[in-house]
Amino acid sequence: MAFALAIAGCGGGSDGDGAAPTIVPPLALPGPYPVACSNVAQDFERAAPGGEQAQAYWEGKPAADGTPRYVADLLTDPANALSVTVNAPNDANLYGSFADKSVQYVVLACYPTTADNSRRDFFLPTGQLVPRMQIGAEAPLLADASTRYPVIAFSHGLAGSPLSDEHLVVLSWLASFGYVVVAPFHGDPRFTNLQIDDFRDAVTVLAHLSDAVAMRALRPLSISAALDLVLAHPQWRDHVDAAQIGGFGASLGGETMMLMGGAALTTSPGLASSSVGADPRIKAAVGYEPYFGQALLPAFGRDQRGLDNVKLPYLALSGTNDTTAPLVVTQQGMARLQGPRQLVALVGVEHGFDVASANDILTWSVTFLDAQVRGIPTARTQLSTMTSVAGGADDRLVIPLDGPLAP
Repeated sequence: MAFALAIAGCGGGSDGDGAAPTIVPPLALPGPYPVACSNVAQDFERAAPGGEQAQAYWEGKPAADGTPRYVADLLTDPANALSVTVNAPNDANLYGSFADKSVQYVVLACYPTTADNSRRDFFLPTGQLVPRMQIGAEAPLLADASTRYPVIAFSHGLAGSPLSDEHLVVLSWLASFGYVVVAPFHGDPRFTNLQIDDFRDAVTVLAHLSDAVAMRALRPLSISAALDLVLAHPQWRDHVDAAQIGGFGASLGGETMMLMGGAALTTSPGLASSSVGADPRIKAAVGYEPYFGQALLPAFGRDQRGLDNVKLPYLALSGTNDTTAPLVVTQQGMARLQGPRQLVALVGVEHGFDVASANDILTWSVTFLDAQVRGIPTARTQLSTMTSVAGGADDRLVIPLDGPLAP
């Protein structure tokens, strides 16, 4: 049974009317809608016999001889796949050797579809599948063609991809609750060879700081470009609501959401920081095990001061045994945010998606986004009083909702 860790003196949301704290039932996974996705058709034999190296292309990992690899190299129908080009600003402080250069990003979009959508699933070499994938120039088949759906900008973890590991499952679950989920393939290894374990070691990150900063600064630009694409695309623009856009970031993707909220990123060993630039279209965001840096190398400047002016409503879900994105560092950063914020601790969870906590993670995330992005009254009421999710893993509320709910 999950239970709450109450923090004295912290206020709740404006819709709670002094109601008693509540333990809420978990949402059933997946949600009420079947899910379909955009065209990412690929020839896996280009990767290796049997497609054994496909994931390396999805994640942007170069070959042993240094040859670049990216998901775009596998696409069999690139003209009908979603793709954007990001032009990095001419700012060497943030973008290092990539300043003033263009970078391609392939984008996956998943969305609620009709129950009678008979399009075929696209099977991946990993054993997972892209549900009811569009082929050729097929338009998305939304559950209700006359409805504009809210959008979630999805940012995966370091050196991951929307098709890798748990990311595809999570973004499909989010879409099943009535969101159009837009997820670029960041291709982090195209910019630095740092791995997730390296981010536990400040010395290692400092040794590659220029490339690490460039890679992290480009991530929010790719998210904004992906949103631009979907909001203007003739097949999508009439089905998405530009006034209802939220974010979900896993691990380094959680840091990406903070940068989109206007946070300043650490750029030097002396802990100077610079802002990448906020995207005001993001109304609220969730960070699952969000990376706020390490004690000796915080992600947002000295003492996390780069967060001082961030007003983006933010929910953080952090594991108590996470040494890559330590809970204590996240808590220090969250304390500096100026907007509504909540921090939930997942007891005993290490870095990575915790299957036992899946219902807890999605119940907190969907309730927060439904309240802050869609403004659903029942979600607003529930969010202002909920302290934990029944059953599943042990989730503890460390920072109750602090600040008013979004209008």
